[in-house]
Amino acid sequence: MSTPGGQWRNRETFVREGDGIVDLLTCKWAREHEYRLTKEVWAFRENRIAVHFAYEWHDEKGRWFRSCGNENWESDENGLMRRRVASINDLPIDIGASLFHWPQGRLPDDHHPGLSVLGL
Repeated sequence: MSTPGGQWRNRETFVREGDGIVDLLTCKWAREHEYRLTKEVWAFRENRIAVHFAYEWHDEKGRWFRSCGNENWESDENGLMRRRVASINDLPIDIGASLFHWPQGRLPDDHHPGLSVLGL
């Protein structure tokens, strides 16, 4: 959940406030199907966290992608996200090159190697 006045950057899109963030996520999830995501925390201090992530998905035409990047999060005093900055690169992949094979939904706690192990 984002704070009032929250700021997000996702790729080239910059948004503020709740409706803009909801619209950004609605468009993202309408485009990115069978989304499988994994993250590793790289650093944290006080109210800031830096994570490295990768996810695989396909578009409406069945083209597969692996999206990799870094996110920085800043929370307010109540733990709500005040700022999110995501830098993301999309790599087209053949489905046979997929690295994420768990069932759709949450990443299993003990059934998949992390990003460092995968070399991502």
